[in-house]
Amino acid sequence: MSKAKRPVVIRQQRTDGKAHWNRLLWAAAIAVALAAWIAYGRALHGPFVFDDIYLPMFEPPRSLASWMSGVRPVLMLSYWLNFQASGLEPFSYHVGNLALHLANSALVYLIVLRLLEWSRPDERRGEYKQRMAALFAAAVFLLHPLETESVAYVAGRSEALSVLFAWGAYALFLYRRERAVTLPVAAGVVVLFGLGVMSKEHIAVLPALLLATDYYWNPGFKLEGIRRNWKLYVPLGAAAAAGLSIVFRVLSGSDSAGFHLDQITPARYFFTQCRVIWVYVRMFVLPVGQNADHTFPLSKSILDHGAIFGLAALAGLAVAAWMIRKRFPLASFGVLVFLLLLAPTSSFVPIQDMLAERRTYLPMLGLLLVVADLVARWKASPQVAGVTLCAVAAALAAATYQRAAVWTSEVALWEDVTAKEPASPRAQFQLGFAYYQAGRCQEAASAYERAKTFTAKPQARLWVDWALALDCAGKPEEALAMLDREKTRYGDGHLYATLGMIAGKQGMAERALEALATAEQLNPNNEMIYFYRGNVFMTRARYAEAVAAYQKMLAIKPDVPGGREALAVALRQAGGGR
Repeated sequence: MSKAKRPVVIRQQRTDGKAHWNRLLWAAAIAVALAAWIAYGRALHGPFVFDDIYLPMFEPPRSLASWMSGVRPVLMLSYWLNFQASGLEPFSYHVGNLALHLANSALVYLIVLRLLEWSRPDERRGEYKQRMAALFAAAVFLLHPLETESVAYVAGRSEALSVLFAWGAYALFLYRRERAVTLPVAAGVVVLFGLGVMSKEHIAVLPALLLATDYYWNPGFKLEGIRRNWKLYVPLGAAAAAGLSIVFRVLSGSDSAGFHLDQITPARYFFTQCRVIWVYVRMFVLPVGQNADHTFPLSKSILDHGAIFGLAALAGLAVAAWMIRKRFPLASFGVLVFLLLLAPTSSFVPIQDMLAERRTYLPMLGLLLVVADLVARWKASPQVAGVTLCAVAAALAAATYQRAAVWTSEVALWEDVTAKEPASPRAQFQLGFAYYQAGRCQEAASAYERAKTFTAKPQARLWVDWALALDCAGKPEEALAMLDREKTRYGDGHLYATLGMIAGKQGMAERALEALATAEQLNPNNEMIYFYRGNVFMTRARYAEAVAAYQKMLAIKPDVPGGREALAVALRQAGGGR
């Protein structure tokens, strides 16, 4: 009888132990989620910054169909939902980004856990160690300061939203009940893949990830699994082809990404990316030197800036990963996944910015698989492992908390960039604009002056904004002298309009009207020309002409701030009040 009861006792002990570990894992997951809320907390209360102002909610289309008419309709739908809920209150947009990041972290946990199970199927009593390794990988993803830009930057939502659908599709693929993909699973993967591509085009790489997964794990370094899953790959291939056509159409028609960028050929971009990829790896391991606007020199040849060494190191890494695929399959797979998922932005397709931290959001999964494999193989005691991993997660959370402070204001963002890249003309220009928006006009003028110093061929926009800062700082004479000096060089309508506006404010009516007339010849559809002209007419009691100017302004753009109020005043003065 005693022998018959013994297994029951053992089973009870195992059940109690499993419950204990599950409670610990859930407690750790909740603690990590709270740490993320604290780490990103300061950024949640930040304003819209940088390219956020070009998002559709700042000039909202009238219909949902108009919102979703571009190449990223699902992303635009998410902004539309935010706009319907809270208008231009940025807090809800930031919370939405963080919610997406939390969901993605949960998917990372599921993905890493399943691949750990597949990589070590014969390991007994390793279930909780695998869960601990998967939870740590998810915590690193959630709390790593390298992901701050994708979370804190509203325009960075494209990363988190597209990855949500991509990892959702991947998790569905990994957790299927049968080795061969069924039609419902295939349909789900294809739908999620389509939603991901319609959030950001780089998700077009997902089919390659699924193929690699089948080769590595189904059943293991054979093509059998790929042939078995034809029900998935046929429709997915068609969808991927359609997605790639969208990608190339977008790239070929964009000024910031495409094949026609000045000085940036596909070969030069590839040579540069051979160096950039190692910067991403270094920042993953040691997240210092982060920057929202990196200035990274272009490699014009394979020898320029040591590109050949970066290429050789990448080739060596790929060969090493292949050689260890049988002994360390998960680490080998992680290296492949990292390079594969970086390919859309770090291969041959030129993009204006050589290096951007948000581009690590998708491929970080590969590095996390390598980390999870190392943790799962670590033979430390549970107590030592737990304390060490918690300390690493806490350090990452602290670094993210510090990094999030940069995204609390436009000024803080660009002060941080210029502190690290003082010779960047774009950064100095953006700092000047941030200062001007904050009412710090003299500092804005100084920043614009630095931007001019570092710019070989200044654009008219620089002179216009510099003049506005000088006028705001109480130096209209300097502003007018600058614009007079530069106006004939550029022949820019905006520059002439600004000259007319400042001259009009100084009581120089004839000079203002002459400049505005030239601005109208150069750009008759600039509504502000007629606003400034109406203001000049009002100072000269020429009310009927002011009415005509304001009416023309509103005919071009009906929602000019203060435009209707100015027209109403002019109508009253002209004796035609309504």
